[in-house]
Amino acid sequence: MYIYKLGFNYIFNKMKTKFLSLLVVCLMAVSAFSQSNLNNYKYIIIPKKYDFLKQNDQYQLNSLTEFLFNKYGFVAFMEGEDYPDDLNANRCLALTSNALKDSSMFKTKLQIELKNCNGTVIYTTEVGESREKDYNKAYPEALRNAFKELQTINYKYIPVNNAPETVAKEVKNQNEVVNQIEQLKAEIENLKKEKDVKNIEVLTTNPESKAEIVVENAIKDTKSIQEGVQQVLYAQAVENGFQLVDSSPKVVYKIKNTSLKDVYLVEGKNATLYKKGDDWVLEYYENNVLKQEVLNIKF
Repeated sequence: MYIYKLGFNYIFNKMKTKFLSLLVVCLMAVSAFSQSNLNNYKYIIIPKKYDFLKQNDQYQLNSLTEFLFNKYGFVAFMEGEDYPDDLNANRCLALTSNALKDSSMFKTKLQIELKNCNGTVIYTTEVGESREKDYNKAYPEALRNAFKELQTINYKYIPVNNAPETVAKEVKNQNEVVNQIEQLKAEIENLKKEKDVKNIEVLTTNPESKAEIVVENAIKDTKSIQEGVQQVLYAQAVENGFQLVDSSPKVVYKIKNTSLKDVYLVEGKNATLYKKGDDWVLEYYENNVLKQEVLNIKF
């Protein structure tokens, strides 16, 4: 019986050791994966107010969040600050920070959560705790403790598939098109000021005049090019939907989720937004006439 017990303990301890080793490997793999995901993002945006607080930057918690991210190697901005050009062009370069509160009677507990531009959670820290009773001390202490693991991950930005370079090229191409439009408009204005154009304007009493047709076509072409340059809107996840911002950044539309896939209600406007093929279509009534507008949205 004693020998049997020794054999059982040996097998049990060996299995326990294997399990613990496997658990350590899994935790290391999860940690490496999480760090890799973080390294794919260049910026962190901090909200002005956390949901569990009543005022902007109450207890200076949001300012402390920005400070700690910058301290540990990230590039963080408070929401609404002047962003770099590449971030204005592509909001998906940034993660948005949030603080999650889970307090008990004797402890204040905080976690830092990071979401991408589609609202997907990319990283969540361990819980930071504080036993201080005064919130002015408890919240900052719990936040600093939640940040402790970020001290050791050695964050370093690594672009994915040269995404920033691709965005930069798109912005450059759009700027070139706009410049071409401006040049064409300037040329038309110069033509109108020249003597020959004045003579043409005298002769345009005849609707069949070739000169009139040339000038009108040039103006139509300019308008067509201008209409072809679509404003790019970037979707930022908010509660129950998204806000669509331009490169200013300015909120152009706020859209709410529905029970249908790729169909949204437009807040403050009697309109719907839905996906048709590869296009996003804004549909609304104006003077009892149904109108449709194609939007260029980056989710």
